[in-house]
Amino acid sequence: MLDLLIVFIVALVISSVGFIMYVYFFSVGYGFSITGIGIAGLILFRENLSICTVIMCLLLIIYGARLGGYLLIRELKSTAYKNLLKNESKDKVPIGVKICIWISCSLLYVGETAPVFFRLQNGNGNDILAIVGIILMAGGIILEIVADYQKSQAKKVDTRMFVSTGVYKMVRCPNYFGELILWTGVFVSGLNILNSPLQWILAIIGYIGIIYVMFSGAKRLELRHDRNYGHMESYQNYVKTTPIIVPFLPIYSVKKHKWLVA
Repeated sequence: MLDLLIVFIVALVISSVGFIMYVYFFSVGYGFSITGIGIAGLILFRENLSICTVIMCLLLIIYGARLGGYLLIRELKSTAYKNLLKNESKDKVPIGVKICIWISCSLLYVGETAPVFFRLQNGNGNDILAIVGIILMAGGIILEIVADYQKSQAKKVDTRMFVSTGVYKMVRCPNYFGELILWTGVFVSGLNILNSPLQWILAIIGYIGIIYVMFSGAKRLELRHDRNYGHMESYQNYVKTTPIIVPFLPIYSVKKHKWLVA
């Protein structure tokens, strides 16, 4: 339990950047919290490390550092993105609400990574589910990198046009799909090592929680794109023929689902 508390404190400390701008709880704070948890895992369980658990922790570190760094650089370089963040954060958020968000996000980040953490804690190293988890984790990270690169290249051609090329032909939110693949890999990797009700509850809540967050993010992005591109016939055709977050799953819109908080 002490190790679990330490990991939670790591997430709390890093995600506290959200008190600067509350969207940081979900963006920069999210990315770097995952990196911090990956580093903590390597340090806390250095005597229990195996090839698979080292790779898992390194993938968490790479994922979080890339995401947090990408978001920071985009904000610094892009005036439009910086203004967007300010607009989305312009409403005054009471300190009590911020504290609740801070604690909830930190718990979510611990829950997401729990299968890796408990594999380290329980001393289970290399097995088939660990390997499957690593493959899915790496695949999700690669998809996100490719999506970011392709979007950047497309925006260089026309900043006013939506992106529908490359992996965006497959799904409208490939980054969120990459996230689903990554965290599915983490969850799958723990199916054979979770050995107590607490471990199962934390892992399941973390997995369900991040799926909910991704679909909520897709709703937010859909609403934003509707404002920016809704007047274009080509965009309307794209929306009608390209799934929003999971390829081949005929879900083309989530904006009308009130249970998703955008």
